[in-house]
Amino acid sequence: MRKKVDERIRTLIENGVKSRHRSMFVIIGDKSRDQIVNLHYMLSKSVVRSRPTVLWCYKNKLELASHKKKRDKQIKKKLQRGQLDPEKMDPFSLFVESAGITYCLYKDSERILGNTFGMCILQDFEALTPNLLARTIETVEGGGLILLLMRSLSSLTSLCTMVMDVHDRYRTESHSEAAGRFNERFLLSLSSCKACVVMDDELNILPISSHMKSIKPAPAREDSEGFLDSERDLKNLKEQLNNEFPVGPLIGKCCTLDQGKAVMTCLDAILDKTLRSTVALLASRGRGKSAALGLAIAGAVAAGYSNIFVTAPSPENLKTVFDFVCKGFDALEYKEHLDYDVVKSSNSEFKKATVRINIYKQHRQTIQYIQPHEHAKLSQVELLVVDEAAAIPLPVVKSLLGPYLVFLSSTVNGYEGTGRSLSLKLLHQLEEQSQMSNKNGETSISGRLFKKIELSESIRYGSGDSIESWLSGLLCLDASNSIPAITRLPPPSECDLYYVNRDTLFSYHKDSELFLQRMMALYVASHYKNSPNDLQLMADAPAHHLFVLLGPVDESKNHLPDILCVIQVCLEGKISRTSAMRSLSDGHSPHGDQIPWKFCEQFQDTVFPSLSGVRIVRIATHPSAMRLGYGSAAVELLARYFEGHVTPISEVEVEDVVHPSPVRILEAAKRVSLLEENVQPRANLPPLLVHLRERKPEKLHYIGVSFGLTLDLFRFWSRHKFLPFYIGQIPNTVTGEHTCMVLKPLNNNDVAGSGPLGFYTPFYQDFRQRFMRLLGFNFRTMEYKLALSILDPKINFTEQPSNLSDGCSTPLTEILTPYDMKRLESYTNNLADFHMILDLVPILSQQYFSEKLPVTISYAQASVLLSIGLQFQNITHIEGGMKLERQQILSLFIKVIKKFYKYLHEVASKEIGKTFPRLKEVVMEPHPVSLDEDLNEGAQKVEDEMKAKLMDPELLQQYGILDREADLEKALESDGLKISSSGLLSVKSSRVNTDKGGKKKEGHKDGKRKNKEEFSGSKSSGKKRRH
Repeated sequence: MRKKVDERIRTLIENGVKSRHRSMFVIIGDKSRDQIVNLHYMLSKSVVRSRPTVLWCYKNKLELASHKKKRDKQIKKKLQRGQLDPEKMDPFSLFVESAGITYCLYKDSERILGNTFGMCILQDFEALTPNLLARTIETVEGGGLILLLMRSLSSLTSLCTMVMDVHDRYRTESHSEAAGRFNERFLLSLSSCKACVVMDDELNILPISSHMKSIKPAPAREDSEGFLDSERDLKNLKEQLNNEFPVGPLIGKCCTLDQGKAVMTCLDAILDKTLRSTVALLASRGRGKSAALGLAIAGAVAAGYSNIFVTAPSPENLKTVFDFVCKGFDALEYKEHLDYDVVKSSNSEFKKATVRINIYKQHRQTIQYIQPHEHAKLSQVELLVVDEAAAIPLPVVKSLLGPYLVFLSSTVNGYEGTGRSLSLKLLHQLEEQSQMSNKNGETSISGRLFKKIELSESIRYGSGDSIESWLSGLLCLDASNSIPAITRLPPPSECDLYYVNRDTLFSYHKDSELFLQRMMALYVASHYKNSPNDLQLMADAPAHHLFVLLGPVDESKNHLPDILCVIQVCLEGKISRTSAMRSLSDGHSPHGDQIPWKFCEQFQDTVFPSLSGVRIVRIATHPSAMRLGYGSAAVELLARYFEGHVTPISEVEVEDVVHPSPVRILEAAKRVSLLEENVQPRANLPPLLVHLRERKPEKLHYIGVSFGLTLDLFRFWSRHKFLPFYIGQIPNTVTGEHTCMVLKPLNNNDVAGSGPLGFYTPFYQDFRQRFMRLLGFNFRTMEYKLALSILDPKINFTEQPSNLSDGCSTPLTEILTPYDMKRLESYTNNLADFHMILDLVPILSQQYFSEKLPVTISYAQASVLLSIGLQFQNITHIEGGMKLERQQILSLFIKVIKKFYKYLHEVASKEIGKTFPRLKEVVMEPHPVSLDEDLNEGAQKVEDEMKAKLMDPELLQQYGILDREADLEKALESDGLKISSSGLLSVKSSRVNTDKGGKKKEGHKDGKRKNKEEFSGSKSSGKKRRH
């Protein structure tokens, strides 16, 4: 059954063709693909030139028709022979066979960069991501159509609960419910796009596209001669340079004034022929950068350049460049096959893309494609062109630069993810080098010039394109222009951290949108790796939360406060031990929970993943407030908040309150059909900003960060007591930096641990040992300052006296032999070259940086020791890294060795001394009894002994008077019965003394005389015997 198409649809398509603006149609229904033919037919009728090409993007399966391949071949043959009437065929089958459709899987969408199509068809809405949306839509030319096909929906609001494929990556074991905030904002944004129509599969316009009621045919925008203002300026430029060769013919191929100026700048650098210029073309998608490069290359060939090299992520990205090289040759009157040949690639991966153009007109010249990592082939290059430089790793781009003419092109505010890396790092360095050369007054031979060209006018579509404005607003692509000026910079101590409610942030209200654009602007300005997918991650990931640092808020003023700093965090952990053991056994880690899984993998520990923590995903500071302490203040407040120091205790102890799930969009939407449903943003929303005192913190054990390892970033996190536990050995392919993960344990009584770092102490010690051993391998080229900052060795031992017995825990004989000590002695006495002890330096370095050699050295000496002993660098390499002369480095080195030898000699002397026998030391201690007390005690003892002897009955018995009572009485009578005053009485005794044997005792003199006589008698008898 035939049905008349709504005139408003035709009017929208025709207006887009007139103004060179794109139009977008969202078709809902299972039969939506049947309307593709009608819309393509209307577009073909409106476009004057050839039929528009079609790009069809899908997830993994195409449901184009039910006919078989054999029937396809028959239809093609009949169409070629004119034997088939198109009106009797299925219109869709005819469209598929004759429209020249380019099919592309979403996962292969990178290969369409640089191509242009008249119509883009997107199916499988659940597989779309912001990156894919931007990448595919930007390939459509002005006046073209974007068709978004969706399956039948009972209500548009069901988009908000649709499970997207990307949500699988957002779910973790502890956070499994992903929200649909991005889809809600996407749906609400469709009503604000004037060039977008939402309709069913019968082309009935739905109420959400209410702006279509007032659409009218657009008037012609041209002047009397049919030119726009910009086209008039471009025409004047072409007329002015018409007679200039080769500039005039090449400028004639330009489509916009910006493109013409870019080609002129490139040609000026080419015709200068000093080969000392670097020209960078920066713009958003569809500004004609690749075409300008192609025309500039054609001008370089005309100027006589022989060796021109072109590089890009893939040769397919250079399709536009080589096409415009050929167009430039046509303008310069070069003939293919006579003056030049185009060589296609035989590599199946490149799909017959152009890889070389050989020119023979003047002399042999070559335009050759090389892969980005083949910078060694650039020895004879005169001009190097790097297209899509943002998609090439930054270190690779740096390696491509050299003493020749260089043209770069890249997208800085687009959706490639690395454009900011090029603009923030490489281009900034090139600009500084150019300024330094100008200040120093270098000659034209040594100094290099840097020119940066920005293209703002679109080449694919006209200015003021509604689809471009809608896409930029939806994906925050133009966020760098949304950074507001800060009215006041308060002290960091006066600032507060606020929690951002994501339901309100992505509700598509006016103030919420402004706040979101400002947050994303800080992301783009502060980070060099951004992509629209980050926006969906921020909106839908269940474990992610947002915090902003604001100055003192004046509630009397009704305006949004200035955002000084933004922090995005992700809750991680709470993984069961079973899952951790399964991950270790399988060797595969699930999505999310980066720090727990990496920690589990590095230390083979299954307990840590069960802990709960938070990872700081991003921290971005306002460009006007950098290096003023706001980032540090935000990190400190965040740590205090999760430790429970910000929230009042009464609130912390309150039991967990079960918050009801927020009502998703449009509670006012009635359960009606699609043709009657009116979609409006929600009205009852929670506050956008919540002070941390009003929100209960999660109970966590640690805070972690994962970032690209640079010296400044590592020092920033080290100042806040974050310690590393993992550094990737393979550099990141995008930034060329090693991935680093750091950790800060929080005060928590649930996990026991010793030392100032708690449970993290043994893991950190293990990391330091592993990192020291790896410095001689994958980290050999790491900057010595960064390596020292990571090791954080103790080099000052003056505060605590070194104990020789405790310094070297390992016996010296197990570390060094006596011959080694002799060599060290010879070197310290300047009797040997440093090569003699080079084998000992790694051993000494390991011992020193493990704090087993308590010797105080300077920072410069430690740097030399690390470079030679751990990184195995030669003196020449150290000269370039430390900017010191060879003699200075060797002087620092010998000072270190002298200190080591002095300490080791003392240790060795002490170890040898321990082997000698030693006398036992006598300890002289004071006697507990004094001399007087000792003398008195001896005297008393003698007196007691004497008394005991006097009172002994056996002793007195010899003086006893036995059986002589009569003599006693006689003596008493003679004295008158009185005893003298002395108490003694003398009684004469007539008893003779006898010994115990009963013999009489001789007197003393008699005995002596007798002995003498006996002696003399014996002597005389001896004489007689001799004779």
